[in-house]
Amino acid sequence: MFFKFKFFVFIIILCIPHAVWSQTTDSISAQQEINPVRINAYFSQQPILELTSAAQTISPRLIEAQQTTTLLPAINTVAGVRMEERSPGSYRLAMRGSLIRSAFGIRNTKIYIDDFPLTDAGGNTYLNLLDPAAIQAIHIIKGPDGSLYGANSGGVISIDPNGFDVRKNHSALLLSGGSFGLFQEQLSIQRKVTDNYSFSFDQSFTRSDGYRDNTALNKKTFQTAHRWKYTPKNELRFFALYSDLGYHTPGGLTQAQMDENPRMSRPTAGQNPGAKEQQAGIYNKTFYGGIAHRAQLDNKLSHTISIFGSNTDFENPFITNYEYRKENNLGLRTYFSYRNMDNPKVEWQMQLGFEGQKGWNEIENYGNERGKATDLLDNDNLYNTRYSVFYRTMAKIYQRWTIEGSLGLNHSKLSYRQHYPEIENPNGKITFGGIWMPRIATSYLITDRFALRGSVSKGYSPPTNEEIRPSDRIINSSLHPETGTNYELGGRIETNNRRFIADLSLYHYKMKNGIVEQRNDNGEEYYLNAGEIKQNGIEASIWGYVLAPNRERFIQEMNLHSSVSYNHYRFGKYSVDDSDFSRNKVTAVPDWVWTNTFLISFPKQFGMNLSHNFTSAMPLNDANSVFSEKFHLLQAKGTWIWRLKNDQQLQFFVGVDNLLNEHYSLGNDINAFGNRFFNPAPTRNYYGGMKIVL
Repeated sequence: MFFKFKFFVFIIILCIPHAVWSQTTDSISAQQEINPVRINAYFSQQPILELTSAAQTISPRLIEAQQTTTLLPAINTVAGVRMEERSPGSYRLAMRGSLIRSAFGIRNTKIYIDDFPLTDAGGNTYLNLLDPAAIQAIHIIKGPDGSLYGANSGGVISIDPNGFDVRKNHSALLLSGGSFGLFQEQLSIQRKVTDNYSFSFDQSFTRSDGYRDNTALNKKTFQTAHRWKYTPKNELRFFALYSDLGYHTPGGLTQAQMDENPRMSRPTAGQNPGAKEQQAGIYNKTFYGGIAHRAQLDNKLSHTISIFGSNTDFENPFITNYEYRKENNLGLRTYFSYRNMDNPKVEWQMQLGFEGQKGWNEIENYGNERGKATDLLDNDNLYNTRYSVFYRTMAKIYQRWTIEGSLGLNHSKLSYRQHYPEIENPNGKITFGGIWMPRIATSYLITDRFALRGSVSKGYSPPTNEEIRPSDRIINSSLHPETGTNYELGGRIETNNRRFIADLSLYHYKMKNGIVEQRNDNGEEYYLNAGEIKQNGIEASIWGYVLAPNRERFIQEMNLHSSVSYNHYRFGKYSVDDSDFSRNKVTAVPDWVWTNTFLISFPKQFGMNLSHNFTSAMPLNDANSVFSEKFHLLQAKGTWIWRLKNDQQLQFFVGVDNLLNEHYSLGNDINAFGNRFFNPAPTRNYYGGMKIVL
């Protein structure tokens, strides 16, 4: 019944804009036609209109139009993607899923920097290590795509860093400051040395005292990228990142505590001391690097290989213990690509490849006495092995019909050794076996500007290291991977001059063995499989010029991006002890999320960005007895550019966050013990700064 409803809505929404916008196609002259929207997906850059999946590119302009210290506002403009920041530096991200799996971090999503997986062998992704100002673009593919990119059930994010596509020499220094002790400095140097060699160097420093007690942030990053085409058919790319990140974690509050003083950190409760008393926080020093080589073997066949690795020193003083982690990862990704474009009636291509990662993790837990490590409690080693073999073929028939099929074999294994406390059988192994991941998809251009698409794909997401060995320090060998099959329909339409573009997706994903977070009496996490979770959703987005570019008007240009998602997520048969949660709403998933972004240009190089985010109420526990409040978040940023000689310029900007002064929680603690669900977000706050470009 629900799928019939989705199909009905799909037809209605898709037809209405076609009828309306077809009347506006003459409002922009041919000289003002907007370039096609393109996205890096499936081994090449291609027009988004013909893509077989739901996808979106976050442009450099949209990233820069937001607050420059965080990726959160830009990523949250994408329908079906939700990012939270419980305190400065503490990111959580979910794509077409719930944040129910993670206390912090990213789950169900595979993230790449160019050809280098940022997601490590243990399934974790430290997205907060990146500097937003060092990113060129973000490409998002929604829906399971384990056939090509390894384990994921929500989607894939590919990040373009500065340095791989330098078109002219460019240097920039950004300085900004704001409420709650915010300060940011960012330096970027990009050089096109020759037609065959370019590089970038990016450095940043960010600090903040934070809105709440015990939320200070201190972050330093150094990033460099190099691209060298040393022969006409051979190219090398090198990427390196070092990040030194530290932030305090204030902990969750009860409703009464939040009403009394939303700026307080978690106070003492019973035998457990408070967050400030224990100096709770995260300290992460990570080096990440990779080198890739691409060879054009002939006019149709190419080969790409990349080697990448990371080293992480991680500290987490927690309420009940003090954890040290040393994480080392090494990986390889390689594939052959064959493209035959000789016959315009039938163009086809195929790829065959392998991606593998190995991880070595040493984890030690000590007692925590006011932020100081005391006696050893646990000492374990975890060793991860993940690999996938993939094949893809795609044919484009008469430049209208795209047919695509891919198949991947995914394997994941974890072995461990428990050094302390001593036990009889300290060694163990957890194997998730070989999982076949197929995907079949198609897209058809009904007209030159109107395309329909459909896909069937399998999702697969094994437990991460932090779920197998969570903060209760008990290795859980009984967790099963999340799996399921995703069915999706969609359509895209654009006007003849591309003044307006619309996208609609409807999906049904039946997840098996959904992984759910629980907490014990000490507030420590542990995880279990919740059985079946039914995820049904509708996503719609429009991009368009409300006012087309015209330098003769006071408002010279107005660009709108609006996206909305409806999530009908429900547990299947699911119970914990004597509590039955079957058919309840899935925890931490709002029914509705609606975002709007206006980019407005005025004379004399003045500009403004207005952003709106509506998030409906969501359940905070599996019993659905506690809900967050809905909220409207409004942000504004104004800019002025002072042109100097040649391409040199000064940019000045001021902004306000939470303009409506909403009292809301951006990042709730799920299934929190003692009803400590809430992490209050900052009230109305301000920032400003300048950027010099040479």
